Amino acid sequence: MAGRLAGKVAIVTGGNSGMGAGTVELFVAEGARVVIAARGEEAGQALADRLGENAAFVRADVAVEADVQALIEAAMARWGRVDVLFNNAGIGQGIVAPEDFALDDFNRVMMTNLGSCFLGIKYVTPIMKQQGGGSIINNGSTAGITTDGSGPVYAASKAGVIHMTRIWATQLAAFGIRVNCISPGAIVTPIFWGGHHTESDEENERRSQRLTELFAAQLPLRRAGTSEDIAYAALYLAGDESRHTTGHNLMIDGGITVRMAAQSDLEKGGKERAEFLRGG
Repeated sequence: MAGRLAGKVAIVTGGNSGMGAGTVELFVAEGARVVIAARGEEAGQALADRLGENAAFVRADVAVEADVQALIEAAMARWGRVDVLFNNAGIGQGIVAPEDFALDDFNRVMMTNLGSCFLGIKYVTPIMKQQGGGSIINNGSTAGITTDGSGPVYAASKAGVIHMTRIWATQLAAFGIRVNCISPGAIVTPIFWGGHHTESDEENERRSQRLTELFAAQLPLRRAGTSEDIAYAALYLAGDESRHTTGHNLMIDGGITVRMAAQSDLEKGGKERAEFLRGG
């Protein structure tokens, strides 16, 4: 199959729903063979069955080292190489007061969101070094660079992902391995209400529609982000078109991080400041 990823083998963690599933579908459409990694077997296997021979599902908990090692080995056993690793899997965490901090929550969020990236890179790097290159993509978040209302542990985990992306990019550049990051913001996914498995299909659809309307009203671009937006960003970073790009954090956020207030409010503030300085 011809396509922008023709001949490449990719692993997408958290690939059974949301941004991960959207990326899996686009990668396969662009000619890649894709290993879908996730804990949810039913959704993951159903997606693989629907996409056909160029998709395979492997159950894996990315916070467990043995599962990650087995995942990489499964990709090698099936297709003999790994060209792309998208460390997409992650979990959310709400705002908590400092006095309500729980170490178990810290460990769970940090290991799932940041530790999983360490594990994936640990086991895929030797393969990519032997192949002479590859592309590693980490899933960050606008929460990693702004105080956008996300929980402190979640925000810390994503800040870690963004910064470690730069460190790994530096370490692996000499081997032709590119390491980049995608930071989504205001993307309509079930992570905002605990994951797709927590509600019925009808309730998930209802909440998605309401969130779409909310983001469209709030964002500078007046449009909510979709899983497809993240998939196309991942496609660019996975393919040869980004061969001169490494250590980059690609913001896919509808402009939320470059304009944290309405333009009218910014202009009003500027006029008030100028008047104040004049002594008016």
